[in-house]
Amino acid sequence: MSTSEPYLIPLQAVTFEEEIKKSHFITYLAHTASIDAAKQFITEIKSVHATANHHCWGFVAGRPTNSMLWGFSDDGEPSGTAGKPILAQLTGSGVGELTAVVVRYFGGIHLGTGGLVKAYGGGVQRALTLLTTQQKIITSELYLCCDYNQISLVEALLEEYNATQLQADYGQQVNMHLALDSRIVTEFSTKLINRSGGRIVATATPES
Repeated sequence: MSTSEPYLIPLQAVTFEEEIKKSHFITYLAHTASIDAAKQFITEIKSVHATANHHCWGFVAGRPTNSMLWGFSDDGEPSGTAGKPILAQLTGSGVGELTAVVVRYFGGIHLGTGGLVKAYGGGVQRALTLLTTQQKIITSELYLCCDYNQISLVEALLEEYNATQLQADYGQQVNMHLALDSRIVTEFSTKLINRSGGRIVATATPES
């Protein structure tokens, strides 16, 4: 998939609780746009549940297919029984920028390897059914310079392509800083050149 393609991200946080053989499991899902944000969320949940026996987690801190931004931890549970099942559910969901933390208060009954995998993975799976998402549009930034008598031409194109004007400097000429959907940058740039008779060119960096 192209890096300019949109992907789903969480719209709001989700919590799911269940008791399995006297152990209390609480699954938290939250939108985390970076690895730092994911780690901060994990730390926050750990502080809220400081007396819990385990705080197992997994995160997808960017585009869901970018494995360089994945992470997980068993946090003291047997290797492979918590973090990997959590991450497997996240990556299978197709949702990006998502962190799951599963808190466990041990109830005295051991669940065994299979039981733990089912508990941690199952908790995240159920929490994901409660999750609402929105599409994240990948944008690119462009810069252009035009004369004052060309502003209406540029503004018409901005509206046509749903571009956002981030900044405009009005001097001898008008310098604009724009953002628009990365998938249509080439089309927008081409149309800008054609409509202005080659007098306006959008660039990826501001003119010096």
